[in-house]
This record gives sequence, structure tokens and C-alpha cells, in this order.
Amino acid sequence: MTNTDPIRWGILGPGAIAQDFQRGLARSRTGKLVAIGTRNPGKPGLAEAFPGARILDGYDALLADAEVEAIYIATPHSNHAEWAIKAAAAGKHILVEKPMALSAHEAGAIFHAAKKAKIFAGEAFMYRLHPQTQKLVELIGSGVIGEVRLIKTSFGFDMGAVRPEHRLFANDLAGGGIMDVGCYTVSIARLVAGAAAGLPFLDPTKVMGAAHIGLAGTDEWASAVLKFPNDIIAEVSCSIQAQQDNVLRIIGSEGRIEVPNFWFANGTRDGGAGWIDIIAKDSATQTISVGDTGHLFAFEADAVGEAIRAGRTEFSAPGMSWADTLGNLAVLDKWRADAGIEFGIETPARRTRPLHGGSLSVGTAPISKTQIAGLARQSSKVALGFEFFPSFAGASIMLDAFFERGGNLFDTGWIYQSGKTEQQFGDWQVSRGLRRDELLVIGKGAHSPLTYPDVIGRQLTQTLDRLQTDHVDVYFMHRDNLDVPVGEFVDAMDTEVKAGRIRGSFGGSNWSQARMAEAIAYAQRTGKTAPAALSNNFSLAEMQQPIWAGCVHCSDADYKAWLTETQIPNFAWSSQGRGFFTDRAGRDKRDNAELVNTWYSEQNFRRRDRAIELAAELNRSPIQIALAYVLAQPFPVVPLIGPRTLDELDDSLSALDIELTPEQVNWLEA
Repeated sequence: MTNTDPIRWGILGPGAIAQDFQRGLARSRTGKLVAIGTRNPGKPGLAEAFPGARILDGYDALLADAEVEAIYIATPHSNHAEWAIKAAAAGKHILVEKPMALSAHEAGAIFHAAKKAKIFAGEAFMYRLHPQTQKLVELIGSGVIGEVRLIKTSFGFDMGAVRPEHRLFANDLAGGGIMDVGCYTVSIARLVAGAAAGLPFLDPTKVMGAAHIGLAGTDEWASAVLKFPNDIIAEVSCSIQAQQDNVLRIIGSEGRIEVPNFWFANGTRDGGAGWIDIIAKDSATQTISVGDTGHLFAFEADAVGEAIRAGRTEFSAPGMSWADTLGNLAVLDKWRADAGIEFGIETPARRTRPLHGGSLSVGTAPISKTQIAGLARQSSKVALGFEFFPSFAGASIMLDAFFERGGNLFDTGWIYQSGKTEQQFGDWQVSRGLRRDELLVIGKGAHSPLTYPDVIGRQLTQTLDRLQTDHVDVYFMHRDNLDVPVGEFVDAMDTEVKAGRIRGSFGGSNWSQARMAEAIAYAQRTGKTAPAALSNNFSLAEMQQPIWAGCVHCSDADYKAWLTETQIPNFAWSSQGRGFFTDRAGRDKRDNAELVNTWYSEQNFRRRDRAIELAAELNRSPIQIALAYVLAQPFPVVPLIGPRTLDELDDSLSALDIELTPEQVNWLEA
């Protein structure tokens, strides 16, 4: 394709919004429609609605069509992520109708697939590409209404009688106002707040949402309040059962801006002339006309075409960049959570496959395995921690990805999210139909303030119930209690080993070397099962102060010497310094109290400088060098990694093939 050839488009899902896009595409400068993919190719009127396009039988046929370069995904929201990921795998550029996915985690998976495929991926908010939006950004930046203080906007209409099967109402199709039109109100609020700060967008620091839930289990009208770091407050509302005025109001210290029917440039779905009213304190009004600028959806199609021609993978502002889309969906996630809205398709009973829609299977070049003493089978070199995900739908994306890359060791804890993490793992294992002998599970109990031997059995019972299994493979006492004789802890753990509820090994998490040695000696004297594993912080960066009360590291020379002598494996948490090695700029994160208090020292800065230097030499990243350092110790170490995105997961796993020499390890420590 040359820079003058039109982008050859396919449309996946020929609904009403697809017809709007087709009309815009017909008026665009950069694209043309060549095919549509539909599950009902014999439906009357398709040829008339999509003139000149080949009608293909099924979505897979569209993905396989060699003529199609870019695909506009116009299915119901519930199918966006699956087909976007499949289209990326097929090498097609993708424009996904808003909302791009059901959650920020799903959108992250789409962008991850797009990044690997090196294709364009964007979320279709057509109003963002209209000249009226650019003019609005310019006016706010010019200070025409002074300091922006409040944003008020709505997008609401009345569908009349409730139709539970209609996509706007159906829970199975992720219906409701928040996902369908609330996403517009949030996106403009974030855009305006960003423009006031001289940024493409700004994410709120606080979101408070509410909604009325109808009989179909979706929101029929809803509102949210957003507070931004520059003290702007936005009030946004949406509805599918209440007609609203749909006016954008931006209130500043010197006046206000009002734009009627902002989403359609004061016109229809075909677009309009577009105008912006600037109202001074004395009510004097100035109207800025944007002019008759063409079809609303044509701007969107041309923005994609220009990006593809330029080799870009995402929109330029004020279009929705990847970070913009992720931030927008994060707000919708919170709004839905506040309103108590969960779609049935996000639950374990319904989400039984990975997001890509295929079967769960280990791919090529899986994570290498290692044999850890006490475990019945080999484990992946790293264990996955996933306590950051608020829902099963989000956690399952990471669990699926880790398993498909060959990971089989999972880190859970009784206290994590008050047991939600354990429940997520149990639901995932059952929903995916995995055998228990395919997986190795780490459990933890006796966290402060409940650091007593008699709670271990009770907590383990709850843990196994949540995990939906009868045993864990490794179990750690999450904290120590120096007021309790160490033998009482050993006795309690020995009881669980003999009962078969711990079938690998156990030990202390955040235990000192002295207490570990004392516990082992007690077990040997009394014939009890001895602790055979440790889970302390271990990293190239030595912990200066505990991250949380009671935390203990084993990065000092004495503890490392003891581990080398005993060969006790350490399941190391925060093995990459919790972001310390990603801060390439040096000491510019002093507003991050955790980083400063825990990791900032002259020795750690020197180590990080060496990690940066070695990373450049090996064409790797400093955080990968930090992980490789942990794995290169003369005693067994199993790093516990806690990626929040698939990119972070891949980044960590790509460090597993780095084999540092003893000389390089010594140099990093020097």
C-alpha cells in the first residue's frame, strides 16, 4: 500500500452503528469499505445498507479475507475484546466501537495483542475527532473562561418500554447507560480536565458513582462525580430511560462554555455545523462557529487512515490514545462497582474460556521449570501473585496468560483482599476445568494481628474452601510472633502436614534467620516436620525500612550465607524492588513515600546504576537485570512476581533466559 492508496476496510457486525460508520467511510479521504462479516448473510437489506461491500458469512471469514486491511468492530460490547484480539492476531488494524471493552483489564489485553502484532488499535469515540472538539481544547487552553472549576454533562435518552432482549437493556450483552453512553460523559470530562492542565487528558483521583438498576440487571439511569488532581470536579450522568438535555457545560472563574448536543456536533449522526457558546460573567455570549465540516464518522475513519499511513499504532490527541482508553475504562469500572453492576458474562460460571475465545493451552517456548525441594513436581521458575485484581474477570486474564506461558505456581494468601484472591483462583481453576495436579499453590496464614498457632488450622480451612481444593503445596506463616515459643508454630504446621492439607513444604514468611534456625532445631529434636521454605523479601535493592509492619528481608550477607549453607528455598516477594529499578531518571520520585523509605540508599542507587549499565550492555531493561540477579543466587530462589498488566508479565518472563555469571552478580553487588 502506498500513502495514496485507500485503506481497505471491513466491518464486523452490520448493526446500526456500523451503518453510520459506513456512511462516514464513504465520505472519507483515506478509506473504502470492501467487505462486511455477518452471522446472518442472508438478512434482507444488507446489500443496500452496505453498497459495494462483499457480504461474508461469519466473522472469521472477514478476519481471513486478504483484501481487508482494517476492521471496524461493531458487535455488542460483550464481544469487543474477543474479536479485537482475534483481529490483531490476524494482522488487521482495528477500530473498536466504544466502549472498547468491558473493563480496563480487557482493553489492556487488546492493546497487548495489538502491540505484539504491530497494528493500529483505537477506540471509536467519533466526537473526539471532530473539529469542534479540537476547537474546545484550544479555547480551554487559552484561558477564555479563566480557571476551569466544574464540568457538567449528560448523555441520556428514553427508550420507552423496557425490552430485556435489546442490547441496551440485556445484561448478557453488557447493556445499560454507563457502558453505552456514560463512557462519552467520562471521556469528555477527562479531556476537558486535561486541557485545563495542558495535557491530552487527566485521570480523576476520586470517583463516586450511583445508578438505578432495572429488572434486566443493567443501569437505566446513573450519575457519577469525578474529582481531578487540579481540583476540577465533574458531574456526569447518563440514561436509557430518561431524556436529558445532553449539554456540555464547563464552568470557570471568568465565565462558562456551553455546547448543546456535543456528541453529534449540534447535529445528527451524520454530523453538524458545530458551535460553542462562551458566556461571560455578565451573561454576554460569544458563539464560536466551527462550520459545516462534513460527516461525523468520516473524521474518525480518516484519523485511523492517517495513523496507519504514518506507521502509528494509536490515535493522536484529541483522539483516544491507549492510555486515554485505559483511564476512561478505569473510571467506568469504579462507577459500575459503586453501583453494584456485574454482568453475567463476567462471572466464573459464564467466563470459562480465555478472553481470546479459544481453549486454554500452554503455548510454545513455555516458562522453564525447576525442582524445588519438597514439591512433588517441577514448578515454573517464578510464581504469580495476583492480589491486585478487584474481580474474577480481571484476575482471570492474568491467570490465563501465566498458565498459557507455562506458569504453574500461584501465590495466594488468606488475608489478600479479605480472601477474594483465594476465591478468584478457586473459581478460575474450576471454570477452566484444570486438574489440581497441573497446578502448585502457595497459601499463607497467621498474618498480624492474628499471629497465633491456633488460627492456622481455622484459616487453612477457609483457604481450602475458597481455593476449592483439599490441599496447598506450600504454606507460610505470614508473620512471626516473638511472644510465642517457636515450637508451638511448628506443632501447628506439623498437624496440617500429617493431615495431608499441606503436601509440599511449609515455613515462615518474614521470619528472621534466628527464628527459622530455632524452628528447624525444635523439629529435629521432637521428630516433627521441619520448616523447609522461606518467603522473605529478597532483591538486588536491599530493603531499608519495612514496607509493612513485621516485614523481614534476607538480602544481607549473613542471611544469604545461611541460605547458601542450608539450601532452603526462598520464595522472594518484591524481588524487583517494587518499581525501584524502573525509575531510570534517578532520584526524582521523592513524592513516593514507599520508594523513598524502603529503597532509597546510596548503596541501592549504586546497584541500580550498575543494573542500568548492564542492561544497556545486554540489550535488556534494568528491571529484568534485577530479576536475573535474584535467580542467579547460590541458593534456590523462586521470585514472586505481581504483574498488573500483560506487558508487565511478558517483561518479567523475558528475564528468565538471562544467565548472569558469578562475576556479574558480584559486580552488581559491589
